[in-house]
Amino acid sequence: MDCFHCSKSAVIEVQHGALCKTHFINYFEEKVLKTINKYRLIGRKDILCVATSGGKDSLTVLYLTKKYCERNNIPTKNIRALAIDEGIAEYREKTIIDLQKFCSDHQIPLEIVSFETELGKTLDQAYPIINKGTQKKPCNVCGVWRRYLLNKYAAKSGATKVITGHNLDDEAQVIMMNIFKANTQLAGRMGPISGIEESEHFIQRVKPLYFCLEKEVRLYALLKGFQVQFTECPYSKEGFRHHVQEMLNDFEQKYKGTKQGIINSFLALLPNIREQEKGRIDEIKQCSRCGEAANKEVCNACVMKEMIING
Repeated sequence: MDCFHCSKSAVIEVQHGALCKTHFINYFEEKVLKTINKYRLIGRKDILCVATSGGKDSLTVLYLTKKYCERNNIPTKNIRALAIDEGIAEYREKTIIDLQKFCSDHQIPLEIVSFETELGKTLDQAYPIINKGTQKKPCNVCGVWRRYLLNKYAAKSGATKVITGHNLDDEAQVIMMNIFKANTQLAGRMGPISGIEESEHFIQRVKPLYFCLEKEVRLYALLKGFQVQFTECPYSKEGFRHHVQEMLNDFEQKYKGTKQGIINSFLALLPNIREQEKGRIDEIKQCSRCGEAANKEVCNACVMKEMIING
């Protein structure tokens, strides 16, 4: 296949034709930068905390966040990377090495916070204890603590936005999971900007890769030469999300554009969902134990921490 724009060999076929390396990189970067502009994800006065892991998505969004700021004369000193080390053996330590090198090469400050230091146990140690009493999957435990620590340390740094590397595949999966579980409250909080209303207890999260397919992010990271581990978390196949992911990948292979269609339909419905749920959304409160964001008296992170302490 030749590139749609020139005679060079194509590296990928997208909706509007095949693209060579140069034209794909341009296409991908413009898509991300247009998303930032369209949804006003980054403002001139924002202090930006980029949630990073060392994987392809987080390195890509960190790189393009800095590029967007440079292009728009926004001070790059307002960008910092925050990584959460869950303590997953033979996995997280490898991606953190890649992340440290990337941040050093691109002169981006990096802070690493660990489950073990903050919560007393690594995920590998905590999960069996919590699962024993609740039957929670590793991803449930990890998700609660990651969100908790991201919000806590983003706030400590004075951040006004947390930038995440969620891509189109991730978002399509969550949309379907919420539909299957009839969870309209969570659906109302989704989109390129997370949340319905701003809160002093919760740092707003934004997603510049919202319209980028996972395969596009993977190819971009490869073509840019990012040092990255293209491996999945060893726990990823244990959760409900994995089955939804497999289903959507199968549909996408048979019916190209399925994932994009899910996103487009959801965004068309989102204003109505938010309007219907506005009065019913749980108010974001402060946890009575740790003071962090919670939708009840004691946040889920503190509840799980107590389970670990009590064994």
